[in-house]
Amino acid sequence: MELDSSISEIKGIGAKTEQLFHKVGVYTVGDILLHFPRDYEKMPAMETVSELFGRETIEGELAAIAGRVEKAPSVRNTGRMPITTLTLQEGPDSLNLVWFHMPYLRNTLKAGSSFVFLGKLAKKGKRLSLDQPQVLPPEKYQQIQSSLWPCYALTQGLSKNMVSKTVQLALEALDLSRDYLTEEIRQRRELAEYNFALENIHFPGSGLALAQARKRLVFDEFFQFILAAQLQKSQMEQVKNEFDFVPIEDSWADQVVKQLPYELTGAQKRVLAEIRENMRAPEIMQRLVQGDVGSGKTILAFLAMVDCAQSGCQSALMAPTEVLARQHYETFTSLCEQYQLRIPVILLTGSMTAKEKRRAYDRIQLYSKAMVIGTHALIQERTLFDNLALVITDEQHRFGVKQREKLYLKGAQPHILVMSATPIPRTLALILYGDLDISLVDEVPSQRLPIKNCVVNTSYRPKAYEFIEKQVQLGHQVYVICPLVEESEGLEAENVTDYARELARRLPELSVACLHGKMKGALKNQIMEEFAAGHTQVLVSTTVIEVGVNVPNATVMLIEDAQRFGLAQLHQLRGRVGRGDAQSYCIMINTGENEVSKKRLDILNKSNDGFFIAAEDLKLRGPGDFFGIRQSGLLQFRLGDIYQDEEILKAASEEAKQILAEDPALESEAYRSIRQQIDRYLREAAETMNL
Repeated sequence: MELDSSISEIKGIGAKTEQLFHKVGVYTVGDILLHFPRDYEKMPAMETVSELFGRETIEGELAAIAGRVEKAPSVRNTGRMPITTLTLQEGPDSLNLVWFHMPYLRNTLKAGSSFVFLGKLAKKGKRLSLDQPQVLPPEKYQQIQSSLWPCYALTQGLSKNMVSKTVQLALEALDLSRDYLTEEIRQRRELAEYNFALENIHFPGSGLALAQARKRLVFDEFFQFILAAQLQKSQMEQVKNEFDFVPIEDSWADQVVKQLPYELTGAQKRVLAEIRENMRAPEIMQRLVQGDVGSGKTILAFLAMVDCAQSGCQSALMAPTEVLARQHYETFTSLCEQYQLRIPVILLTGSMTAKEKRRAYDRIQLYSKAMVIGTHALIQERTLFDNLALVITDEQHRFGVKQREKLYLKGAQPHILVMSATPIPRTLALILYGDLDISLVDEVPSQRLPIKNCVVNTSYRPKAYEFIEKQVQLGHQVYVICPLVEESEGLEAENVTDYARELARRLPELSVACLHGKMKGALKNQIMEEFAAGHTQVLVSTTVIEVGVNVPNATVMLIEDAQRFGLAQLHQLRGRVGRGDAQSYCIMINTGENEVSKKRLDILNKSNDGFFIAAEDLKLRGPGDFFGIRQSGLLQFRLGDIYQDEEILKAASEEAKQILAEDPALESEAYRSIRQQIDRYLREAAETMNL
């Protein structure tokens, strides 16, 4: 069995289970090993029924009840499913155990036998029960009690046990003994071997083993990302600028700036000057424009593209989602019309019909000064540009090195501009984007009203709904964010599917829509377009709307289970409101009891500055705080967090620089395995984007 073998090749994975794994992004044997736990739980101490009833219990807590079966369980068939029940009795105390679809347990749970029953407590009236508990021999439970057990991201129908079992079978089937990192690097950086890391990230023998496993895997993520970027840089360094751009004075872009209904901020003027100077320099531009949510990066991209058009050249802007690509297309089309710029604006996305795509391909080849806006459809083989002088990637952290390179290769060595609203400190940005010059848009336009924030618990929810109704009555619109698409086993959090249904029932006068990433592109676009047009008043969504969606009429952002999101992500979500003239509000509902979570959310409550929020979040969490959900959500790393793992990031950067200084193309025998790993990394990145 190989890493790229289908997940269905693992024993016990039939067609139905394979489809469930596809829902959580697992298609191959390699994917299941990289489907890392989102959290870990320690097994509770064994206790008897009497001990359980002698203490305070919490519904939903994990309990391990040791008991003797006095009477075989009963099985009754409801017509839909067989239900197996067993009662453990100790004096006046009794605990009900309930299993669904497991009638065969009657043969296991024989009278006179003793077991440990592990499951979550449920309260039904005054009675306590365990629903669907695992059944373990006491000696087996004693062996595992001190271990940490993985909790995975699941979907309905896919159990924690199924994922754990599949991971175990994959680990047994693969030969992971060959490590692409040399022993010298591992010793220098105090890194565990790769096979140890993979086994212990899923099934840690101890807290120390988990820490060692995570350190190695985080190092790998950063190291491969940086090496890939640096290899690309070496290929593109000192490329001559072959484009003849018109002088800046009194250009079309200058005329637009004079006519804008607002004045550009000092930061926007400075960054625009840096971009324009680069585009007229002897070498091609490779620049990152970093700016907080709402700092006005989009107008800078538009003005740079106007400069291209006036010089008779094409430009292309690649957005990470179709919704955002369409918004840019509509915005740029409107600006061209408003300022009487005769520049063709062309849209190209994956969900367009074959006829629409053909027309877009034809227009791209026909108009030599067009602005082309799209998703990764721009880098498909069929897309041929006529005279591409500038490529822009929006929300750069959503694209990998390979995607940026693919778009670059569509032109004859065009200028490169990448934009990000992710608040990364400059020291870390220099490591992550070492192949780029960095510009910072560090001011927010003065006409924007600061968003009013509040962090509340679930008791505030009725008042929040009343506030939503009032805002809609005033003609405004509302976002509601939930962390899940659908109900998930083992994860108690709101999901958009049920929430939208319940909200529509509670607020029948309002039009409520539901949006999530598992929907087909055409449906997502339709839902977002209806919301942007004002036909929908409340949009219940996952974080699919995090990136760049612009609906100026939306004034309320309500975030459920806010403690489950990283602060950078919450700040991005909050940036979807406050884009119009009206006062906007962000309501964060904290459903957790953790004091650290409350302090973290309080940072957001007090500040709208993304860089301040990121710095404070790091101080509060500190290095090594890696139990639970990864917080930053930046750059699509599976485990790594550039803030809490800053030291590992720096170590990976130093190692990459040292290796490339010795062997710039990684051609030597010593680094051949590293080169093979980077090639695999780039290939998988391309496949992820359907290239």
